[in-house]
Amino acid sequence: MLGALLALASAATFGLNSAALRRGVLTGGVLQAMAITVPLGVPLFLLANIFVGGLDSLVRFSLPSWAWLALAGIVHFVIGRYGNYRATRALGSTLSSPMHMLSVPIALALALIFLDEVMTPLRLIGFVLIMTGPLVAVRGQSRRKHNENNLFHPQLGEGIFWGGVCAVGYGSSPLFIVKGLGPDRGLVESLAAGLVSYTAAAIVITVVVALAGGIAFMRDLDRTARNWFAVSGVFVFVSQMLRYMALAVAPVTIVVPIQRLSVMFRVIFSWFINRDHEVITVQVLLGIAISLVGGLALTLSTDIVLSMLPSEWAEILTLEWP
Repeated sequence: MLGALLALASAATFGLNSAALRRGVLTGGVLQAMAITVPLGVPLFLLANIFVGGLDSLVRFSLPSWAWLALAGIVHFVIGRYGNYRATRALGSTLSSPMHMLSVPIALALALIFLDEVMTPLRLIGFVLIMTGPLVAVRGQSRRKHNENNLFHPQLGEGIFWGGVCAVGYGSSPLFIVKGLGPDRGLVESLAAGLVSYTAAAIVITVVVALAGGIAFMRDLDRTARNWFAVSGVFVFVSQMLRYMALAVAPVTIVVPIQRLSVMFRVIFSWFINRDHEVITVQVLLGIAISLVGGLALTLSTDIVLSMLPSEWAEILTLEWP
């Protein structure tokens, strides 16, 4: 249950991050956004580790653990986040959501193959509902007509490509995190792992920004976009901190689908923050309800469900795959 709650909190803060990011990329560049949001996570994770005593965990990580965690940071915070930012700029915060959902089957497939996790009927039902909810919501969004005051026109080709890049990055990183944390993982170790991942990603981003022009490149960023990127960086740090903690105490097959509820939160927060660019419809609310039921299915214990159903259901609900 703790892992599910952490994943849900991660999804909510990631939704806030997406809404803030959307405002920033209206006038700022994608690489400029990453130059702020990625390095900002390093001192924040450092402070979190100092607060809980997580720095001692760094010396206990083996060399392979350091490599896995660094790889997770580069794949998620550099490749995946760049794809996310490009897709968000091309399609908008809500229309890019279905592409992000592709990270769920990627993560679950990798967990089943490489982490020996199992799929149960309840998890399968929850997975299907969580995948269906955002599609229902975004379908209603995509059908709305652009009025004469809306100057934004989605770039479908660009958005679909970079959304796919985002899905691969976000979908594969949970495997690397769990590999890096190892079997004796806990909440304190997860914060140390986040620091390693963010530091590796920040080094890569610093090199890329330096090649792009360094300080002169960042000087072109206007103040409004810079402020929104800073806000986004704080929210995404909180989201990732909660995500690492969730992966330390719960299986990937539970954490990843629940965290994809961020699609629902990003629609809600985008309506409040970016009201001129987003809209809430009945279909969006229906999608939220479907996904929340799916999240409940993922968090419920099979024993609790069986206690409320006839004994004939036991044979079905206790199945496990593979």
